[in-house]
Amino acid sequence: MSDYILELRNISKRFSGVEVLHGVSFSLRPGEVHALLGENGAGKSTLVKVMTGIHQPDGGEIYLNGERVTFDDTLASRQAGITAIYQELSLFPDLDVAENIFIGRQPTTRAGRIDWKTLYREAGRLLDSLGVQLDLKQKARSLSIAQQQMVEIARAFSVNARILIMDEPTSALTLNEVSDLFKLVRRLRDEGTAITFISHRLEELYELADRVTILRDGYYVDTRPIQGVERDELIRMMVGRTISNLFPKQDVPAGETVLKVKNLTRSGVFRNISFELRKGEILGMAGLVGAGRTDVARALFGVEPATSGSIEIEDREVKITSPEQAIRMGVAYVPEDRQAHGLIPPMSIVANISLPLLKEYATAGWVKERDERSSTYEAARQMELRAKNMWQKARELSGGNQQKVVLAKWLATQPRILILDEPTRGIDVGTKAAVHALMSKLAAEGMAILMISSELPEVLGMSDRVLVMREGQITAHFTRQEATQEKIIQASTQSI
Repeated sequence: MSDYILELRNISKRFSGVEVLHGVSFSLRPGEVHALLGENGAGKSTLVKVMTGIHQPDGGEIYLNGERVTFDDTLASRQAGITAIYQELSLFPDLDVAENIFIGRQPTTRAGRIDWKTLYREAGRLLDSLGVQLDLKQKARSLSIAQQQMVEIARAFSVNARILIMDEPTSALTLNEVSDLFKLVRRLRDEGTAITFISHRLEELYELADRVTILRDGYYVDTRPIQGVERDELIRMMVGRTISNLFPKQDVPAGETVLKVKNLTRSGVFRNISFELRKGEILGMAGLVGAGRTDVARALFGVEPATSGSIEIEDREVKITSPEQAIRMGVAYVPEDRQAHGLIPPMSIVANISLPLLKEYATAGWVKERDERSSTYEAARQMELRAKNMWQKARELSGGNQQKVVLAKWLATQPRILILDEPTRGIDVGTKAAVHALMSKLAAEGMAILMISSELPEVLGMSDRVLVMREGQITAHFTRQEATQEKIIQASTQSI
């Protein structure tokens, strides 16, 4: 018998003649957390899809407990005890917790009807075994992201999963929720479950993982015990170069006030939000998920307007009741969820970037493709976008390149005020450094930037000043010199 529960040896995979995995190897032991690390586009997702039977490899071999196997589909992989939990969760929102756990496999009576008593009893037993406390009859749509993940994990273990793959599981969680998730992961590991953990947050990997495998551009780089490799070395292996400064913040003297918000309120969501944003400044907005930061951003961009309070742009009071108005006033908003709100995934890169400015490219209702193409090509070039061509569908791009498309789209409007909501969520460290460098460059050129982020190193590294929100109110305001991780956490969690 092999020491490994799962081995992938020299796996290769091609799409339309283009090889995306070049002889990649990966092994997993029972009772370990093995981190899979690489930039967006490195091949991590393709390798996971090979493990789960979504893709069949064009070369290489898969071994389960030392015996060679093939997974012709996801059912075969699942029957072998392999389950994946993806960043985009897959619960049915109008079904309750117990129904989601046993979806498609509900116990039935002799008459062929669903045995509800058994279903709820078994769901409760399963959650108890995982140490998870949830209302079995609560609808999935009312659960937090963390609770939904717990349901996904329970669903995996309802089919006796021995191998659990977790893809960016912490990207939308609060600090407390991350702590709870890690406790569960450690418990599963200690009980013998083999866990593959994918995350761009390196600090999490040092806290949780036993080993790490690094991929780059579809090639296998190395596998190491994670405690035996320094953070800078991990980054170098991942991106092929040394990133000496992940937060290249330039010191820029703040100019005149561009945006002034006073007592901005949206009933039942946030209240009495007041702050100023100056030319050349990056103002960080920190707080736990659900604190109201995104709601403030959406109000400033006119998506969900405020019900009271005032907004001044360059000393002129304005009413912003729609994104179209906001764009005319020089405001741009890069949303938190690029898939749902930042992109139209089936459309091309060109179409996505040109969307806010279609009127400028049109005559008598017809788009002048030459003007549209030349403008979007330049925007993509400035963002160093990596794609087959400009007509490639946005959904086919890596997460980092999708984020670059969203940034290019809004920068093409030449805004004076740029609102960035979680600008580096779910993108790799190399792309993060590039986004941070762009932010610093834009601020140096005089743009006023409001940056919402749940990553405290990003807030501390890129902000000139920091606002902290909790339960729809601002609880603290720090200068760059005053701000510390401890102060921000305290202001994010203190009672109002």
